[in-house]
Amino acid sequence: MAAALPDAEIVLSAEHLTKRFGRREAVSDVSFDVRAGEVFGFLGPNGAGKTTTIRMLVGLARPDRGAVRIRGLDLARDFRRAMVHVGCIVEAPDLYRYLTGRENLVHFSRMLDDGATGRIPELARLVALSERLDDRVSTYSLGMRQRLGIAQALLGNPDILILDEPANGLDPAGIREIRELVRHLAEDRGIAVFVSSHLLSEVEQTCDRVAIIHRGRTLATGPVRELVDRVASDRIRVVARPARAAAGILAGFGEAETSAGEDEGSIDARVPRERLPDALRALAAGGVDVFAVERRLASLEEVFLDVTGGETV
Repeated sequence: MAAALPDAEIVLSAEHLTKRFGRREAVSDVSFDVRAGEVFGFLGPNGAGKTTTIRMLVGLARPDRGAVRIRGLDLARDFRRAMVHVGCIVEAPDLYRYLTGRENLVHFSRMLDDGATGRIPELARLVALSERLDDRVSTYSLGMRQRLGIAQALLGNPDILILDEPANGLDPAGIREIRELVRHLAEDRGIAVFVSSHLLSEVEQTCDRVAIIHRGRTLATGPVRELVDRVASDRIRVVARPARAAAGILAGFGEAETSAGEDEGSIDARVPRERLPDALRALAAGGVDVFAVERRLASLEEVFLDVTGGETV
């Protein structure tokens, strides 16, 4: 996946966003930026503050503190000019099911500039709905409705597309279609795409960078691969005999657990990179036969568990 260049233009920035509902602070001091041509993942469990943050990004909720800037325009001070650059789906596509797909797009295009209606055929091809565009939306599958919603959000030719849980409820085929569409929009059209999700594996496959939000706070932000590598940097898997003795020796250098008994087996351990040579020498000195040592690959799920202290999505 081709990440946006570090010096790519910042299309959207959130600065110290905070939102309270009564005594409860739903979003607390959240900051991030989204650059042209990248897919930015906003990852967290249901109730973490993702949708509240999105509502602040598009002016549906006013932050108690902080600011949103779109193309450098302050959303609170210059709402109309800022929102011209934004396409969004918050929670679910807002569609009229008794109308056809085309009629929906025509209806929404009338609220935009004169060129929006002319973009409908191209957008229908983009979201693979050309053959069903004149069918009623009530006959569409969930995935088709989601793709039509994305076409609707793209009518204004936005610089940034904001999608709230776009793969929620979809089957594997539908999830793949949305993933491929999102990647195409970023890589081939240079659109900045902001995607909120609680689906860890999907975010890992789709996004260039990610912010992990939990209980309203941002716990980690960065390139997906960088975050994963940071967690995996000291994780190794050793195949050795006797496995239990090997685990005991490796435990002296960090953490270790074995998946076998006294015989040959694999040991998952956390050993700092600079101490690995010493650990291997200790295994040899302890009479342990080592058959393989490999670095363990981490996943975004492990990153999430690491930064949240073990709490799951």
